[in-house]
Amino acid sequence: MKKKSKDQKPKAKDRIETSFLKNTDEVHTSVLLAETIEQLEPKRGGVFVDCTLGLGGHSEAILQASEKTQVVGIDQDLEAIAFAKKRLEKFGDRFQVFHANFSEIEKVLEQAKIDKVDGILADLGVSSLQLDSENRGFSFRFEAPLDMRMNPDSDDETAAELLETLSEFEIARIIYEYGEERFSRRIARRIVEKREHGESLTTTKELADLVAKVVPHSKKDRIHPATRTFQALRIAVNHELEILEDFLHSAIDKLNKDGRLAIISFHSLEDRIVKRTLQKLSGKCDCPPKFPVCICGAKKEIEVLTRKPLVPTEVEIEANPRARSAKLRVGKKII
Repeated sequence: MKKKSKDQKPKAKDRIETSFLKNTDEVHTSVLLAETIEQLEPKRGGVFVDCTLGLGGHSEAILQASEKTQVVGIDQDLEAIAFAKKRLEKFGDRFQVFHANFSEIEKVLEQAKIDKVDGILADLGVSSLQLDSENRGFSFRFEAPLDMRMNPDSDDETAAELLETLSEFEIARIIYEYGEERFSRRIARRIVEKREHGESLTTTKELADLVAKVVPHSKKDRIHPATRTFQALRIAVNHELEILEDFLHSAIDKLNKDGRLAIISFHSLEDRIVKRTLQKLSGKCDCPPKFPVCICGAKKEIEVLTRKPLVPTEVEIEANPRARSAKLRVGKKII
């Protein structure tokens, strides 16, 4: 599939929203912050990796827990990195950050000259910086290019490019599987019809308006009818589910004995992958019941500390509605 040249896509360094970065005190609260810190136990000291640094809220709490903690931050968004570096500069060389995808944790730790760590966190949600950006295309609250790339400097196709090139079947599949949208076929059909008439979807408003016209809804609905479609496209653009399971195995491999891995997910498919992978890493066989011998390779490397996922309290959800679908699962390395 032919991709547009990099010069045709805006560069993060050319459009970092400096006005947003000026006041580092105006920071959105990190989801499940208290629960995450309790599970990671940074007060014991050691090296921790925040694989999805975002605005640095979790990293700040980890560093505040003990003067003996260090944090390696990873993020693929240069805007987030600029914000977090300013916020966390008070911790000096106890904090370092790398511009990378969370799936590259092994490469990042090699660059940092670190072999094993004591805790790893990945918050799989979209950051407030991205959702509140008026030009990143994650939200239909703003008229913006239909981009949705977590790393605007990547060569990955934008959401607009996917909708311009994929078949009606593939568009419907993405919206149904990643967005769990039961009107996915209807949405895909309308997208392709517009395309065939030479009307490409290039902005968030164009897509949101299209979905709102074909998905039954009322003013009483809690979420906008385009929410699931936008979620699905974001997951597809950033290959979020494709890299998750490999990341979980890599993360466990980089933990010291008794080190902890904490994963916050916001989507049922993400949570399913996290749950299944942690169970397998805890030695639970997932072969079909009638198989005479285990062939899945389950090996007991961790203890799952969360029999059921930890979820936000009603108080947190009221203060931050974006937290409503969050789930935290934690595993402890035992070998």
